Amino acid sequence: MDGRDLVRSVKVVGSTRAAQGLRTVRAAWRRRRADAAGLPPRGAERARVPGPVQGAEPGPGGGLIRFSRSELRILVTVNGAVFWGWDGAAPEPSYALAGRCPEPDPRAVLEPDKDGGWRVVAERVTIVVSRHGAIEVCTPGGVMLRRDLPPRWWEPVGGGAARWLQRSEVAADARFFGLGGRASGARLREGTYRLWNTDPGSSFGPGDDPLYITMPVQLVVADAATHLVFHDSSWDGTVTLREGEEGAGSGHDRTGRCELRMDGGPLRCWVMVGAPARVLHTWASMTGAPALPPAWALGHHHARWGFGSEQEVRRIVAGYRERDLPLDAVHLDIDHYDAHQVFTVDRERFPGLPALAEELRRDGVRLVSIVDPAVKAAPGNAVFDGGSAVDAFVRDAAGGMVRGEVWPGESVYPDFTHARVRKWWGGLYEERLGQGFTGFWHDMNEPTSFNAFGESTLPRSARHSLEGRGGDHREAHNVYALCMAKAGFEGLRELAPRQRPFLFSRSGWAGMQRYGGTWSGDVATGWPGLRASLSLVLGLGLCGVPYSGPDVGGFDGSPSPELYLRWFQLGAYLPLFRTHASLRAGRREPWQFGQEVLEHARVALVERRRLLPYFMTLAHLARRTGAPYVRPLWWGTPEDRALRDCDDAFLLGDSLLVAPVLDPGADRRAVQLPRGRWYDTVTGRVYEGPGQVLVDAPLSRIPVLARAGAVVPVRGEDGGLELEAWAPVRGRSGGGVVVPDAGDGWDEPEIERYVARWEGRQVVVTRDGAGGPAYPVRIRGLG
Repeated sequence: MDGRDLVRSVKVVGSTRAAQGLRTVRAAWRRRRADAAGLPPRGAERARVPGPVQGAEPGPGGGLIRFSRSELRILVTVNGAVFWGWDGAAPEPSYALAGRCPEPDPRAVLEPDKDGGWRVVAERVTIVVSRHGAIEVCTPGGVMLRRDLPPRWWEPVGGGAARWLQRSEVAADARFFGLGGRASGARLREGTYRLWNTDPGSSFGPGDDPLYITMPVQLVVADAATHLVFHDSSWDGTVTLREGEEGAGSGHDRTGRCELRMDGGPLRCWVMVGAPARVLHTWASMTGAPALPPAWALGHHHARWGFGSEQEVRRIVAGYRERDLPLDAVHLDIDHYDAHQVFTVDRERFPGLPALAEELRRDGVRLVSIVDPAVKAAPGNAVFDGGSAVDAFVRDAAGGMVRGEVWPGESVYPDFTHARVRKWWGGLYEERLGQGFTGFWHDMNEPTSFNAFGESTLPRSARHSLEGRGGDHREAHNVYALCMAKAGFEGLRELAPRQRPFLFSRSGWAGMQRYGGTWSGDVATGWPGLRASLSLVLGLGLCGVPYSGPDVGGFDGSPSPELYLRWFQLGAYLPLFRTHASLRAGRREPWQFGQEVLEHARVALVERRRLLPYFMTLAHLARRTGAPYVRPLWWGTPEDRALRDCDDAFLLGDSLLVAPVLDPGADRRAVQLPRGRWYDTVTGRVYEGPGQVLVDAPLSRIPVLARAGAVVPVRGEDGGLELEAWAPVRGRSGGGVVVPDAGDGWDEPEIERYVARWEGRQVVVTRDGAGGPAYPVRIRGLG
C-alpha cells in the first residue's frame, strides 16, 4: 500500500461530503486493483533502432524501405499529404481518418538518393530518407522543413506494446502551434505537453496541462513554409518542444527541436506542407469536413448548472425578453435529470418539459441538453438495463463490468469503440428529442471517474472492442469521446434526418470536427482564465476544430463587472457564444452586473445578431475548406515573424480583426496589424499595417477593425441580408463571399463572390459573373 494514497483516502473520507468521499476512495482502490491484475508487467525491455538500410521496394506513391531491424512504409497521396509508418504500419485503421486513405499520387516515385539513402519527389514536397532512417521533409526547392531522426523503440522482452521515441528538428525561425486545447497560449512555448485527455478536477488557468482535448497534431510555421504533422497514435505520450534561435551559440543557428514519446501504438506520421489555408484544407479532406451547425447555434446561448426548475428557465428567458436582449438557446445541466441519471427528467422540477421547449421555440429559443456517458449501475434504470441486454458496457480483464464513481453514483461506461454500442446509444437520443431538445453537449467524456487518488478515469486495463481488434484503455482513452460524438451525431441524423445535428463535446481527438465542436470546459474565473479562453479557441482551430468557445465569465466564482463585460465582448466574436457557470458560482445574466454593463452587453449581443450571416458564411467555408472562423493574425502572412508571436488578437474570417481587452483597467491597447489598411468599425479611423498601433478600447466595446476592401454579409434592420463594404485602397480592389443559408437542412447553397472597387469617385460592389449584387449594399470608410 502506498502511504501517500492512504493519507489521501483518510482526508477524503473525513471531508464534508463523506458519503461521496468514501465512494471515490473505493473507486480509486478498485481501479488500482484492476490495473494490478489486468495490465501486463513491463519487465525487461530491448532497445531497438532501424539499423542500416537493406533495400527498397517501390510502390504506388512511394514504397517500402527495408532496414536491418525495421521497415518504413512511405506514401504521397493525391492531395499532397505524406504518410510514413515504421515497422510497416499502414494508414488504416485510424480513428482520425474520415474514410479510406486518399489514393497514392502516381507521379510520386521512390528512387535511390546519395550515400545509400532513398527519396520520394512529389509536386509540393520532397522526402529524403537516409541510410540509417532519418527522414527529411523538404520544399521542392530543397529547403529542409523538418528532419526526423531515426526513431527508437523499447520492446518488452515478454511481448506487448513497445514504447517509442521520435526526435525531430525544424528551422531556427519556426514556431509551434496546436496539440489540441492548450490554455497556455495559441503559440506553444518551450516545455513538455502531455497527450492524455484529462479532467483537471477543478477550474483551470493558463498554467494547467493537460486538459480535456489533447491531439498529437502540430502546426509548425516557418519562413520557408508551414507544415502540419500528425502522429497517428492514441496512446499516452508527451511532446517536448524547444524553440530555435538564429545566430545562437558560436554564430550558428540553433534548430528548433521536438521530442515525442509514446507509450505504445504504431509509429506512423502524416505531414502536409504549404500555406496555412492549404494545409488545413488538406487536413480536413483527410479527417473530415467540420459539421455545419444550424443557424441558431451561432447565436447567443445561456446556461447554468443549477437552473433547477421550469419556473427558473422561464424567468431567465423572460429577463432577456423584457430587456430586449437577443437569446437563441438555453442549456440544461445535470440538475434537470432524475437523480443525475442520463436520458431521464426530474418530473417534479420539470413536469412539462416538451411543453416548455415548444413555448420557448415559439420565441426563437432552443433547448440544449447535457449528455454524460456514465450510466448508473442499478437494475431498473432503463439505460442500464438496455445496455446490459446488448452487452454495451466496458469490461475488465476478468470479464466484469468496469465501475466508476460519477454524478449518479456507481456507474458503468458504454464501450463506444464498438459499432453495435454506438448504434444502441445513438437510438437513446430519441428520448431527448421527445422532450423537446434540439441540441446536445457531451460532458464528463474523457471519460471521468471520481477517484480519491490516481487518475480520474477508467482503469488502463479496461477492455475495449476498438472496432473488433481488441485492446485496452491505454489505446481507447483518448478516442473515447470521439467515438461517443460519432454515436450521438449518427443517431441524430437517423432520428431527425432533415435537421443538422448540433452537438459539442468537452473531450475529443483528431477528427472530432466532423461530429461537432467543443467548449473550454471549466475555465477559471479571472483575467488569466479570460486569456486562456482565447488560447483554446485559436489552438483548436489550428487542429481542425473550428467551432468552439469558453464559458463566458468563467465556470467558478463571481467575476467583477469589468471582467464579465470584457469576457462577454470577446465571446460575441467567437463561434460558440455561451454564458455558463457552476452551481456554486455567481449568476451570469447580463443584468446582474449593473445598468452600465447591461447596456454594453446589449451592444455586443446586437452586434453578434447583426453578424450572423457572416458567421454562417464562415461556417460554410470551414465545412468546405477546413479554415477556422477564428484565425491567428499570421494566417495570411505566415512569413511575418512579429505576427507569429502575437496571440492576444485574432482574425475573424478574412475581413475582421478583433482585439479583445484581456487586462483590467485598460481603455486603450496595442494591436499588431497585418499588412494593409484597416478601419475601426465604430469610429472609422484608418490604420496602416504592417506594424503596431495603439487603438481605443473604452469599456463600451472592444476594438474591431475591418480590412480595406472587405465585403461582409450582415443582417439588416429589416432582418434581411445586406452587404457592408469597406472602401478599398485606391487603385486596388477587395471583396468577400456570401453563403446564403436557410438556417437548417442539408442543402449546399452556392458561394456568391463579390468584388469592391473604385469607379471614379465611388466604390462599386459587383457579383462575380452576375452583375450587381442581390442585396442592399452599404459603403463604409469613405470619409
